[in-house]
Amino acid sequence: MFRFRTTAVATAALALGAGLLIAVPAGPAAAAAADCAGGANGFVDVSDNASGSVQRSVSHQGDTISLQSAGGRGFAKIEGLTRSGESVWMDWTRDGGHTWLQCGPFAVDHGDNSSKTSPSKATSSDPNYRFRACGLTLDQVITCTDWW
Repeated sequence: MFRFRTTAVATAALALGAGLLIAVPAGPAAAAAADCAGGANGFVDVSDNASGSVQRSVSHQGDTISLQSAGGRGFAKIEGLTRSGESVWMDWTRDGGHTWLQCGPFAVDHGDNSSKTSPSKATSSDPNYRFRACGLTLDQVITCTDWW
């Protein structure tokens, strides 16, 4: 009887712990292009040839994925040896990166070696309000910058 109680208590604790793990919010909420392009929800479209101050960048397979800022706004950009089929997006968080909105992806659509940007979002001095840029390259690897 004692062995059964111990097992039952351990099983209940494990189930409760697993439930708590499942209930923890994490990860992105995807936004369709219509949710963050064309001026929707405070986002502003950016020319695919735009350049700003590079805040964070990573390189993979000849591509550079960067988070840039200009005029008080942040945006993601992929450039370099880009190919059709690659894409870029920007993650935006208001809670320090625990959850975020994924704006994109936006496909490289101007031919090989062309750049592509995400729409921009206003920056903030709030330390929990942050951005990062991510890209998907032809080898199906997702590469993201650190949060800025």
